[in-house]
This record gives sequence, C-alpha cells and structure tokens, in this order.
Amino acid sequence: MRIEDIIGAIKKELDEKDTLREEALQISREIVRLSGDSIKAMHRGDMELAKERLTKAGILVKQLKEKLVNHPDLYYTGHVQTANQEFVEATLMYHYLTDRDFPSHEELGIPPQDYILGVGDFIGELRRYFLINLMQGNIEVAESTYRFMEEVYEELMTLEYPKGLVNVRQKQDQARYILERTLEDITRAKLNMKLQQKMEEVLNARKDSGSSDEAK
Repeated sequence: MRIEDIIGAIKKELDEKDTLREEALQISREIVRLSGDSIKAMHRGDMELAKERLTKAGILVKQLKEKLVNHPDLYYTGHVQTANQEFVEATLMYHYLTDRDFPSHEELGIPPQDYILGVGDFIGELRRYFLINLMQGNIEVAESTYRFMEEVYEELMTLEYPKGLVNVRQKQDQARYILERTLEDITRAKLNMKLQQKMEEVLNARKDSGSSDEAK
C-alpha cells in the first residue's frame, strides 16, 4: 500500500475514535453530575430525588459501556473511571441509608477496579454523613456510622495490588486518615456529652439542695 493510503485509513479510524471520545466525555460528565446531585439529595433527606438521579446515572453508565465496548482503550481511561467511581460511591451511599444490601460490581456493570476505588470514596462520604449527625447531636447515629466506616476500611485494607492494576493504596491511605479524624471527633463528642451530663447533675443537685434549705 502507498503510505498516503495507510495514513488516510489511520486518520479515518482516529477521527471516529475521537468522536467517540468526545461523546464518552460528555456522558461521563453527566454521570458525575447526576451522582453528585443524588448524594446532595441524600444528605437533605430527599431519598426519592436521590433515587431518581441515581437511576438516570445508572442508565448512562450502561450506555457508556455499550458505546465503548469495542474501544477498551477509551473505556479504561481517566474520565470514564472517574464517572464509574462517582456512580459507585453514590450507589453505596444510597443503599447504606436504605436497605444496607449493596450491589456488586457485576450488578452495576462496573469494572472491579473502578468499584474498589468507589468504595474508597464511599468512606469519605460516610464521614460527611457522620459529621452531619454529629452536629445535629445524633451521637448514636454518628457512632454507628463510624463503626461501619471501620468495617469498610478493614475490607479495603485486605487488597494488595500494584498501582498498574488498581491504585488502591492511595485510597487506603486516604481512608486511614479519614478514620483517624473521625475517631477523634466521636471521642471528643462523647467526652463533651459526659462532661455536660456531669455539669447538669451538679446543677440539679445544687437546685435540690437550695430547695431543701428554703423549705427549712
């Protein structure tokens, strides 16, 4: 073949791939947006809206996989991987707040590597939920969330793979830091609660003592 014919054929193939890449990028961005909207709705307590956004994101996740089925070089890339992670994070959060029956990566149609990275991000989202409840004075809910974060972290730490396969080490390091901060927060909150209870007991005891003196 002439070199110009070879280059021409390659140009045609790359033009098609570039068009697919742009379409995949747009879909990926929409998945990220919908997943983020879903999580925001969850934290507002609007589970119906959260489910709606999550359902739309799930449809796009499947469309994206089908669109790139013959282009693994485009599917296993940064922006698609990020979209999958965001979807996994939002999905796991939704099921944590509802039935605690978490879907597998096969059920979601997500590569195992992306799912694992999404699990790492899930721990961070659990901390956000923990903090919301802590600020609202829901100590028991906050502590229960922390205990679950520990469980997820322990499972995440069983994974030992090279960065070239899945960059789980970074997620593990982030999760460890998040867990340490969360433990400090719950410990401080419980100590403050005990101190407040003691102070109330002292004040009540003084009031009772004062009432008894007045009665005399």
